[in-house]
Amino acid sequence: MKTLSENRCYGGTQGVYFHASTACSCGMTFAVFLPEEAQYGPVPVLWFLSGLTCTHENAMTKAGAQAWAAEQGIALVFPDTSPRGDDVPNDEAYDLGQGAGFYIDATQAPWDAHFKMWTYVTEELPALLAETFPLDMSRQSIAGHSMGGHGALTMAMALPGRFRSVSAFAPICHPAASDWGRKQFAAYWGDEADWGPHDATILMKDKGFDGPILIDTGTDDQFGDLLGTEHLAQAMAEKRQEGQIRLQKGYDHSYFFISTFMEDHVAFHAEALYR
Repeated sequence: MKTLSENRCYGGTQGVYFHASTACSCGMTFAVFLPEEAQYGPVPVLWFLSGLTCTHENAMTKAGAQAWAAEQGIALVFPDTSPRGDDVPNDEAYDLGQGAGFYIDATQAPWDAHFKMWTYVTEELPALLAETFPLDMSRQSIAGHSMGGHGALTMAMALPGRFRSVSAFAPICHPAASDWGRKQFAAYWGDEADWGPHDATILMKDKGFDGPILIDTGTDDQFGDLLGTEHLAQAMAEKRQEGQIRLQKGYDHSYFFISTFMEDHVAFHAEALYR
């Protein structure tokens, strides 16, 4: 692992790191914020999965999460959204290929050689973090935005016991029934019969989540028709799932929206992580 940068931040350290990923068969970059408390022992972890076109950097620099994480003594992990490099396949469209990993493991060529983001985020990167940083991996929560909200919700439900809480900003809630999902699932997985249950609405109907959920979506979200919020809301109601879906009046899909409600989300996770 190589340190690309480390900066003093709210009494702690914001670092950016590079390593050779076995899962993705390429170099991967990720960011970790360690609060001051990490100097004295392992601290709980909050993952943040970013959305389409983003890298590790977008949420790290725009979400304003470090201030609230420092206040709560929580580490933040910002993975990249896909494999990258000259040898990694790509597509001209912004919603497929590099920057659009959808947090799943591809099985179809040309994507299957590198696009293994499920394995990377749920297995390889946690193992690396546990070896390298003073993190209490027994206390983890997860959050995400848009495509990353889809990833956060599906990982939380598919890996019971891993995360104490899950939250999302404008998540893609029902990708199997949306143009943001069907296109990518078809490309990465092929025939619809081979699609896995990486859909928050389907997982909610089947499994639910063994902790609290918080979702914020703006009423003026320019991609609202692609998110399927109403499908997840219905599934949560039918499952009697602990959680909230809040529709925030006038807000859109941007990081201005995310940063406005980030304090709420970090406090929500802190309550679960320190319970």
